[in-house]
Amino acid sequence: MIWRYLFFFTLIVLIELYFLQGVKTFARDFSQRNRNIILYTAYFLFGVNLLLGLVGFFYPPPNWNGFFRFLSSVFLVMVVCKLLGCSFLIIDDIIRLFRWLAKALFKVGTTTDLSGNGISRIKFISQLAITFTVIPAVSFLYGMIRGAYKYRVHNVKVDSPNLPEAFNGFKIVQISDMHTGSFMSTTPIQTAFEIIMKQNADLILFTGDLVNNVASETNGFIEEYQKLKAPHGVYSVLGNHDYGDYVQWESQTAKFENLEAIKKVHADSGWKLLMNEHVALEKNGEKIALLGIENWGGGNYFHKYGKMDLAYKGTEDYKFKILMSHDPSHWDKQVRTEYPDVDLTLSGHTHGMQFGIEIPGFKWSPVQYLYKQWAGLYKQDNQYLYVNRGLGFLGYPGRLGIWPEITVIELNKV
Repeated sequence: MIWRYLFFFTLIVLIELYFLQGVKTFARDFSQRNRNIILYTAYFLFGVNLLLGLVGFFYPPPNWNGFFRFLSSVFLVMVVCKLLGCSFLIIDDIIRLFRWLAKALFKVGTTTDLSGNGISRIKFISQLAITFTVIPAVSFLYGMIRGAYKYRVHNVKVDSPNLPEAFNGFKIVQISDMHTGSFMSTTPIQTAFEIIMKQNADLILFTGDLVNNVASETNGFIEEYQKLKAPHGVYSVLGNHDYGDYVQWESQTAKFENLEAIKKVHADSGWKLLMNEHVALEKNGEKIALLGIENWGGGNYFHKYGKMDLAYKGTEDYKFKILMSHDPSHWDKQVRTEYPDVDLTLSGHTHGMQFGIEIPGFKWSPVQYLYKQWAGLYKQDNQYLYVNRGLGFLGYPGRLGIWPEITVIELNKV
């Protein structure tokens, strides 16, 4: 383990030193004052990264709190962006090496200018390296400091002829993927929940991943969860991260107890956790069915705990059905084919990969190559799927372009 860490640490030092050479070339033609600012900044960041690396050696990451995890993420963002910049320098060094060999072996002449009298190639390459380091680094740091908490309300209308007249205009707030353990304080959750309560929803639904891995992440947050209230209640389901599948447990008993503790958090928060079951929602004497299943992963890496047949049983006579299922791949792989009378499925899970582009008429994220339905509203025949982009974050502690989402769904009879 220690040799693996030393190898990684040495690699980071080499990346940092190699990148510094590019910075020196980039700063060469600046005034003395500006050159000093650039170089001192580069040396400072170099020192910070080395310090974080040493902290990780004497105080291993598994023991880190939220603040140290945040710092480690800053460290990784800078290293990855510097590695991207170094790729330009490496390409230039390889080209110069081959030209030097050609000159040495075959007496072939070389040129160091792009245009004969303009900027030298090495200076140009160093400028590219700095550009492709600074812009991504600043962007991803912005995503960590601001983007992770840039809550957006998405208003959606779902039209259906099956909707009972009493539920025309019925308003649902959906949230998903809170990942409580990623937050360093309760403040972001307070802010998000204040926005939720201002929507005056008839019903609030949470579609899974309350934690990253363990129930203890919710310590200190239950009072905030309890603030979610709606006339027709607050309902929830489990996501893939709620089962503790990504933790090395001492025993299966410990894993089971963790899951039971998470279920208790839902209950203590006043949320009705649906475990492969359904409830009837009634308004003015008319009813619709709300189904909730455990996580049903459509890919090979996620368990299929959900039992749709159990949740569906007894709902045959309801004209309108809403299904809460964490993983959106469930919709294509089972819901549409086997349960065509489920009118609306609500999912999360993808986070929109917390990175992408969304402008009117266009959206893109790398996650679309993994999930056919990854963000927003989808319709096939008379069935709808809505994929929430998630309220929290995981892995990369930020969001860039794909902002945290609060969905407001209005049901309309047509």
